[in-house]
Amino acid sequence: QVKVVESGGGLVQPGGSLRLSCAASGRIGVIIAMGWYRQAPGKQRELVARIISGGSTNYADSVKGRFTISRDNAKNTVYLQMNSLKPEDTAVYYCYVQATTADYWGQGTQVTVSS
Repeated sequence: QVKVVESGGGLVQPGGSLRLSCAASGRIGVIIAMGWYRQAPGKQRELVARIISGGSTNYADSVKGRFTISRDNAKNTVYLQMNSLKPEDTAVYYCYVQATTADYWGQGTQVTVSS
């Protein structure tokens, strides 16, 4: 059974920081890429950041320069360091794992940016 478990969400004031973590376990096969998506109320789910096995990354324009994605291949874990958070970053953040067996999603973690 494959598990994808996120952690690190919460409430933070504008300008603050949060670090999200996501660990994949089980018979997941070879991981091609890991990433983070988010979905705000009334909006479509959108890509935030993605990192492939070779280390290349891509980011949504709205988070470039503020968010950093990183990965620990040995632990099948991906991180999202979020700095200079804005109210418009408020959303449920979902971890995404693209593997040779299938694509997997976490259950989501809420990030709320509010004063």
